[in-house]
Amino acid sequence: MSRVCYFTGKRPRSGRRIARRGIAKRSGGIGLKTTGITIRRFHPNLQTVKIIENGTVKTVKVSARYLKTGKVPKAPKRNWKKPQEAAAAPSS
Repeated sequence: MSRVCYFTGKRPRSGRRIARRGIAKRSGGIGLKTTGITIRRFHPNLQTVKIIENGTVKTVKVSARYLKTGKVPKAPKRNWKKPQEAAAAPSS
């Protein structure tokens, strides 16, 4: 699965990390100098969730921000027991 949110379409974005040296002018220095720029990626906070879609359960990746909105139709928890345990349980 790729790093893409199923509902919002959020995907990794590129950016830069700038390395600097020196002391800022407001702190009494002669200013900050850029010593290197590195390309980096910002990844969305994706969580794997089981959802219900068209009556079937499906596993998808959803961004955490969208999960917090409560709009995700989550699949119910599975309450399944082995047939021997269900038959052996006393009915009282």
